Amino acid sequence: MISRVKRLLLVAVAATVGLTGTAQAANGVPGVDVSNWTEDVDWAAVASGGGKFAFVLATEGVDFRSTHFTSQFDGAAAAGLMRGAYHFAQPHESSGAAQADYFVQNGGAWTGDGKTLPGVLDIEDNPYQAKNGKNNCYGLTAKEMVTWIKDFTKKYRQKTGRNAVIYTTTSWWRTCTGDSDAFKTHPLWIARWGTDPGDLPKGWQNHTFWQSAEKGTLAGGQNAFNGTEADLRSLANPPAEVTVSGKARNRKSFTLTVANTGPHPVTDVKVSGRAFGGMRVVKATSGCKFSGTAIRCEIPEIRRGQKKTFTFATKPSKSKGVVGIKFTVGSVELELRAK
Repeated sequence: MISRVKRLLLVAVAATVGLTGTAQAANGVPGVDVSNWTEDVDWAAVASGGGKFAFVLATEGVDFRSTHFTSQFDGAAAAGLMRGAYHFAQPHESSGAAQADYFVQNGGAWTGDGKTLPGVLDIEDNPYQAKNGKNNCYGLTAKEMVTWIKDFTKKYRQKTGRNAVIYTTTSWWRTCTGDSDAFKTHPLWIARWGTDPGDLPKGWQNHTFWQSAEKGTLAGGQNAFNGTEADLRSLANPPAEVTVSGKARNRKSFTLTVANTGPHPVTDVKVSGRAFGGMRVVKATSGCKFSGTAIRCEIPEIRRGQKKTFTFATKPSKSKGVVGIKFTVGSVELELRAK
């Protein structure tokens, strides 16, 4: 039995709508973060002052939603800023999955409108120690904390198709996760007030966002995106992603699965295949046509989180020797072999 998995990126279905121009701060594209404590924000002033994005507190735990979230989130977009929501974690109160659900249901859901950034998991020192009696790690061991973060990020990915941004400090991450490198595929928003981001947690070679001051010159916290405005737009609206996998069950049976593992629906996916090793195709599931060694399949649409699996029955001309099927899906080639 041989299995293979490959990925390809497709053109996003949603059109990119965003900012124009090339303004960039010395440390990247400038932005802000705000919360219920910031209250009303003059978003026009933020934009005219050079701000290009904003992160807005949406939720905390599973029982708090910022009363200023809607006005701040919508206000940032109306002023032409890209915006994203963030969730302040309370790992001792409920599971990561439960808090991710609450976050998505109360403002943290991502949409491919070209101006919404992926949601943020804000995980840092426990500010309520006097109230909840927990330490900076909320009473969790490093292993328990990593599990909690995995539960949150996995659920968020399932709900939105995006990897959540992780906001943290290097010192907290090292202490409370054991400096885990399990989340290196997630954008990092590093908090370090000063003139540079400093050392990063294990697993990250670069930061995506940097909070350099608790209070900036525009509104709320002072932040910078590590890249250009074009890069920021790409983060808000990435290409669709399709994962192609297959399995040679034996010399007479092969399966191919095309899964939408990205944030956008994909349409008009075409699959072609060619059997080799003196083998011909004798049967295929619906959606496919075959003749001799050739295979052609079409998938009208795969929605986010869905997949389509094809099964092919074959007839080898010899009882021994390597046989298989070579598939092409977009720019990806996947070869399945059996002996």
